[in-house]
Amino acid sequence: MDDAKACLTIVAMAGVTYLTRSAPLLALAGRTLAPWAIRLLAHVPAAVLAALVAPALLRPDGRLDLGLGNVVLWAGLASFALAVRTRGVFGPVALGMGIVAAARFFLG
Repeated sequence: MDDAKACLTIVAMAGVTYLTRSAPLLALAGRTLAPWAIRLLAHVPAAVLAALVAPALLRPDGRLDLGLGNVVLWAGLASFALAVRTRGVFGPVALGMGIVAAARFFLG
């Protein structure tokens, strides 16, 4: 790919990204959302996070793995339990990393 084509591709990708992010802001500017829409949108971050994390936990090698050998799944479940209990971020992340590191060190 030559430099001109690479630059054009980057500019086009930036434009598409800008449009998809700014269109809802421009369309909803100055409007008040209904209470049900606000309640619905409050759940979007958790849904996006779950959609990103679930495949990594359930399919670490590209296939469904719910067995005891799926260390990432068990670390994720332990981290989730700690996050629900403490409402913190650092503790669950440290716990998950510690479980995965220890399992890979001791179990190979």
